[in-house]
Amino acid sequence: MARAYNFSAGPAILPVEVLEEAQKDLVDYQGSGMSIMEMSHRGKEYSAVHDEAIANMRELLGISDDYAVLFLTGGASGQFAWIPMNLLGEGQVADYTATGSWASKAIKEAKILGKVNIAADSSKESPARMPLADECTWTDGAAYAHITTNETIGGIQWKAFPDAGSPLVADMSSDILSRPFDVSKFGLIYAGAQKNIGPAGVTVVLIKDDFLQKRNEGVATMLDYKTHADKLYNTPPVFAVYMVEKVLRWLEGRGGIDGIQKINERKAKMLYDRIDKTDFYRGAAVPDSRSVMNVCFRLPSEELEGQFVKAAAAAGLQALKGHRSVGGIRASIYNACPTAAVEALTSFMDEFEQKNG
Repeated sequence: MARAYNFSAGPAILPVEVLEEAQKDLVDYQGSGMSIMEMSHRGKEYSAVHDEAIANMRELLGISDDYAVLFLTGGASGQFAWIPMNLLGEGQVADYTATGSWASKAIKEAKILGKVNIAADSSKESPARMPLADECTWTDGAAYAHITTNETIGGIQWKAFPDAGSPLVADMSSDILSRPFDVSKFGLIYAGAQKNIGPAGVTVVLIKDDFLQKRNEGVATMLDYKTHADKLYNTPPVFAVYMVEKVLRWLEGRGGIDGIQKINERKAKMLYDRIDKTDFYRGAAVPDSRSVMNVCFRLPSEELEGQFVKAAAAAGLQALKGHRSVGGIRASIYNACPTAAVEALTSFMDEFEQKNG
């Protein structure tokens, strides 16, 4: 069966090599006679997978030993509540930047649990953009400062992370592992796996030890970060973690973070160059804020956009419809999206313009 070119924002494309390896292991994992999904999460087979996934994550991102690497459930949306529940103390303020739909959802949850300062708000701007450094008003002594590094819906990305003067907390769900960055600048990083790390069902959390020690007392056991930092408390999403371990090994084979960054930048440049080539296509984000992961653009009319999505799907280019809240076209070109997919998309864009321009 021929595989489609998958531009879904998430659950997103996975490396075909990883899928094929998982297919071979699915019924009989390493001669055990059982699937990894059927094994004890405390048995030696799964423990080796879990430990290797953590080790590979540390190696790829340069994570020091003073960070815990956790595999949790609940997605980034769950972390919107976990973070203030654990880290926003009574009488404290948390800074948030409002940059789009996902940042706004995080803000909504935090406001239920404590006091929030909106350090900058670019969430309603069109074309979409990230705030400039001098537009951010940070709170002295804030419990933490939260950013969403990449907004999938608006197709925008922080190119340089802000210096907020308080521990930086980041939702990196849609661009983690896509480019190098200094983990030590963050108190906590979280990411739903279903874009660049693995399948839906597991959420990666990196939390610094000294930040962890400042957490609130009296948090319910399952929602307390320390519960999971201390030990494997409950059954993790074993198959999802197994897939994460394979994706991380696949990424190492592509030259690690430095290698995949070069590939990602070439793919994004190819697509943005095509968008900018004529007036038929119009980028949805300010050029300085354009995401390397989610490329959003418009056509001259919504009717043409509908035709574009339908014709693209018939040509094997799937999931190009923009988010329902903003419309347009969105091509998500995460790590596992092959260069050939972007080449096919730009060629299709040429043909579509010739017929409809």
